[in-house]
Amino acid sequence: MQAALDNIHSFLPCRTPRQWIENALANQDLLLIDHAHCEKKAASTALSLMYRYVDYSDLLNKMSRLAREELRHFEQVLAIMKKRGVEYGHLTPARYAAELRKEVRTEDPGRLVDVLIVGAIIEARSCERFAALAPHLDADLEKFYTSLLKSEARHYQDYLKLAERAAGESIDDRIAAFLAIEQGLIEKPDVEFRFHSGPVAN
Repeated sequence: MQAALDNIHSFLPCRTPRQWIENALANQDLLLIDHAHCEKKAASTALSLMYRYVDYSDLLNKMSRLAREELRHFEQVLAIMKKRGVEYGHLTPARYAAELRKEVRTEDPGRLVDVLIVGAIIEARSCERFAALAPHLDADLEKFYTSLLKSEARHYQDYLKLAERAAGESIDDRIAAFLAIEQGLIEKPDVEFRFHSGPVAN
């Protein structure tokens, strides 16, 4: 697992700021609620790709497995929330995914390549944040978040490989463009705490 984390740290343009970790520790109920939303959205993204790109057999297989895993994680987060008396409800989404998707091209195959790159970045950041948070959490949450690292790292790799295959050429420039946006979203102050937000001033 350490090798996979090292790969993700090399891929991402920055680490999660310490201020965000402090925000998360101070807002653990909100962290869990938004984490549940993120897992549900991840499953929805995978399913939408399956519906739109029916001729890509490798994509269909990878996204089918990914959707099942994300929904299982969603159920696990809900179970933890129930145990802790945290009620699941609506939240306004973080700016993170929406800002990344603004850069997505509108025509295929560029659209597919970009959507897959964004998926890879989101999964990589999720993995990095789980690893950064885990040592600071209580034993049950630490165990749960550590258990997610392997699947999130694999999802990142699956998205990236699918993007490379869909492009049929180097995607380094596209990755760099999205990572530049991502760095700003992670490092610049945010107005409200979310799992993928920037740091919020106390």
